[in-house]
Amino acid sequence: MTAMQVRRPAFAGRFYPRDPEALRAEVLTYLSQTPSQKTVRALGCIAPHAGYVYSGHVAGAIFARLEIPELCIVMCPNHTGMGRPLAIMSEGGWETPLGRVFIDRDLADALKQQCPLLDEDSSAHRSEHATEVELPFLQLRQSKLRFVPIVLGTVNFEPLEQLGLALAAVIAAKNQPVLIVASSDMNHYESDAVTRVKDQSAIEAILRIDAFALYEVVTQRQVSMCGFGPAVAMLTAAKCLGATSAELLKYATSGDISGDRDTVVGYAGIIVR
Repeated sequence: MTAMQVRRPAFAGRFYPRDPEALRAEVLTYLSQTPSQKTVRALGCIAPHAGYVYSGHVAGAIFARLEIPELCIVMCPNHTGMGRPLAIMSEGGWETPLGRVFIDRDLADALKQQCPLLDEDSSAHRSEHATEVELPFLQLRQSKLRFVPIVLGTVNFEPLEQLGLALAAVIAAKNQPVLIVASSDMNHYESDAVTRVKDQSAIEAILRIDAFALYEVVTQRQVSMCGFGPAVAMLTAAKCLGATSAELLKYATSGDISGDRDTVVGYAGIIVR
């Protein structure tokens, strides 16, 4: 395995602790904050990706509730502008302070075959935080984790829908469960009051498992939900795979932690099954 095939952690010590034991303790704290319930198998979920101090408690609520399978697809938005519009990595591994997670090449290759819009492109992933911050939660909930990372830089509905349909076709053909994680924060940098109203409109569309309605809400009502692309693709796939319900497990804003209600970011934890 070459150095280019192992993605090193780019945000350890910034978004989450660099020290393995401190990271493990913090993630376990977030996972244990939600009252104990029976875990559920889901087709997809939406989880936030901010610094753990702000959104870790929302991510913890999601990943504690889910039965995490050995195979996951983690889709995130492209915050950096680097790389191709639909960028996948098909081989190698990602390192976090908790160890290495290997990419499932068979699943990645099947997705590329089913969705020719996907391009092999590690540059889109190298400096992107939104998948990296999900991995420690997944690692601690599933010791045999393998995954496929996808970064989405397009804001057009059609390619997002095509990707969602491809995800559904590939997952339907698998003989084991696959969880689709859509990494996304909600509305950005408006007041707490405005953010909660905007986020509610997007959440209502998600809870209806209506990918196009979410797209319309975000684009027409100017909801700055960074990961609406991954959410649209995940909802499309989940609907095709027979999803019948979605549940908001936790919602918060950065103002709940910082006390600043003038400029906040929203965070939603939602499961779709």
